Amino acid sequence: MTTASSLFSFSSFHLRSLLPLASPPSSSRFAPLRLSPIRSPAPRSHLSFRAFSAVNMTDTNDAGMDAVQRRLMFEDECILVDENDRVVGHDTKYNCHLMEKIEAENLLHRAFSVFLFNSKYELLLQQRSKTKVTFPLVWTNTCCSHPLYRESELIEEKVLGVRNAAQRKLLDELGIVAEDVPVDEFTPLGRMLYKAPSDGKWGEHELDYLLFIVRDVKLQPNPDEVAEIKYVSREELKELVKKADAGDEAVKLSPWSRLVVDNFLMKWWDHVEKGTLIEAVDMKTIHKL
Repeated sequence: MTTASSLFSFSSFHLRSLLPLASPPSSSRFAPLRLSPIRSPAPRSHLSFRAFSAVNMTDTNDAGMDAVQRRLMFEDECILVDENDRVVGHDTKYNCHLMEKIEAENLLHRAFSVFLFNSKYELLLQQRSKTKVTFPLVWTNTCCSHPLYRESELIEEKVLGVRNAAQRKLLDELGIVAEDVPVDEFTPLGRMLYKAPSDGKWGEHELDYLLFIVRDVKLQPNPDEVAEIKYVSREELKELVKKADAGDEAVKLSPWSRLVVDNFLMKWWDHVEKGTLIEAVDMKTIHKL
């Protein structure tokens, strides 16, 4: 990873040819992610969970798609899961975000949303870059992305794979170095499943891991990913919500963030301030929102 229309108003995948899908690695003992260039997906084995139709090569020239975003859409392989969060395969980021394929094949992929607070318990928000394929220029939580189909991000023990992915993307998007956000400092609080169209062609259908972390960090946003950043207090976030609900075009916010705000954030913020986040953890439930 809908009821996303309330807080965050929002505007309205060249799959490689049909090949068997690789089974997830059997070992669960991996070191935390070492930040390194994206590597090719693991070799595919005889274990095949799904088969997918290939997207015509001409679709790689989608009008208006930024070169960086195009590369990510076709190189990144998302982890496909069922509604119980069991891995069933993998597919390109491109295919996973095409509403036509989401609706026709019920494609559901694993995702994460990071909520980073500083030592004053202010929440870091980002405005997504205008070149983003889905939900450009909307305000959202600190970082939202996907664990990829690679060994270090498939580790399910202690949610290590998702934590590794979060550390990788905080560097990619916000320039936050790994030393500032150690993987064992992320607290996975819960999971939610949601679907949200973006503009008719693109959208999201995600099983989203919600990760909280309290750290003071140095920021160097990547303009290919992020247009603007800001820290907000609880009251300032409530004001942004009011503006978004009133239709303020300058305060469009993401549907997944709105779901978190409406259902979880304020009570979890209490735990952030009290240092009792562990009491809020519920990784058994998958909230279908």
